[in-house]
Amino acid sequence: MAINEPLNRKLRMALVGGGQGSFIGRVHSIAAILDNRAELVAGALSSNPEKAKASAPDYDICPSRAYGSYQELIEKELALPAEERIDFLSVATPNHTHFEIAKAAVDAGFNVICDKPMTFDLQQAEDLAKAVEKSGVVFALSHNYTGYPLIRQARAMIQNGDLGEIQAVRSNYIQGWLRSRIESEDQKQAAWRTDPKRSGAAGCFGDIATHAYNLARFTTGLMPESISCHLKTFAPGRQLDDYGTAVVRFENGGLGTVTASQISHGRENDMSIEIDGTLGSLQWRQEDPNQMIVRRNGQPHQIYTRDPNAPFTLESAAASCRLPAGHPEGFFEAFANVYRSAYDAMALRASGQEFEKQATVYPNVNDGVEGMYFIQQCVASSNDNGAWLPLRHERARV
Repeated sequence: MAINEPLNRKLRMALVGGGQGSFIGRVHSIAAILDNRAELVAGALSSNPEKAKASAPDYDICPSRAYGSYQELIEKELALPAEERIDFLSVATPNHTHFEIAKAAVDAGFNVICDKPMTFDLQQAEDLAKAVEKSGVVFALSHNYTGYPLIRQARAMIQNGDLGEIQAVRSNYIQGWLRSRIESEDQKQAAWRTDPKRSGAAGCFGDIATHAYNLARFTTGLMPESISCHLKTFAPGRQLDDYGTAVVRFENGGLGTVTASQISHGRENDMSIEIDGTLGSLQWRQEDPNQMIVRRNGQPHQIYTRDPNAPFTLESAAASCRLPAGHPEGFFEAFANVYRSAYDAMALRASGQEFEKQATVYPNVNDGVEGMYFIQQCVASSNDNGAWLPLRHERARV
């Protein structure tokens, strides 16, 4: 449940990235204000200063706070009186810029909500986590699929033991939009995602398999032990993987698989997770997010719906709903749930109170480190013909 906000004002937000032609920047801006707890007041919306300023009217950012760079944004916001400057900064830029922007904001004392993967490589992620600890800011990562009510229902059911011991997890994210090399046509979203200088060591696995892995960790709570991975580039001439599959050994003896594709014809954003326990199994799909199927041998299959008022809906799931049953909630609302959970911590920090930093509902900086370790170990395993490599990082969420 959300706590009572100790502030009597809206949190003030700055957006970095999200200029004309951006998809995820607009999603951040909508999710951030959905619950009327924040307002977007400043931005550095593009790495091109002219485009950054030209994009500001799209977000109703006044010209005086439409900055030409994130450096200018941080410098000038710090110069404002405390009652006017931003409370947090959202990073919605390509992967290779996340670290420098987030680190500068953290060092300046601003809370941060950052796109995933958190950084370009593992070393940057570990350095950023240390900076967050030192500064004491709130840091959230936009693994937005953790915000769906039925995913939070699944997590609570597993924590309650409803499925028994978890033995197998299958988490998939299947797309088809990169079947052909549209990056060669300078398609903006494809160009940076397939460029190792901007995307990092992995393509498909860095972009979407990290979501699938994070969802498995979030719902089951199983601790990873080791991983074996095979990555493949099927589009001729592409520099990074566009398909891959990994097998994860968990510390309790269970097994998991993570499969991600960006070359499967007709598939859009088909992320799904199936979890097998000794007492039952469940299945959920992101493209049909308001239903979850629970199965037990010898019993009729159960269909859980997103219903905040149903007796079967657990507290964390009900608190993530905004509409009555039957009115679909989806991507924006799930994204907003990550923001809303982070706002609770930001409000406590702003009023000088303590807040949880490790076992948070929202994905935090340690989840970001785990994600980068996952990418690193997947690439290393694949390069070594699927060799088994360690997967538990010292910052792994317990």
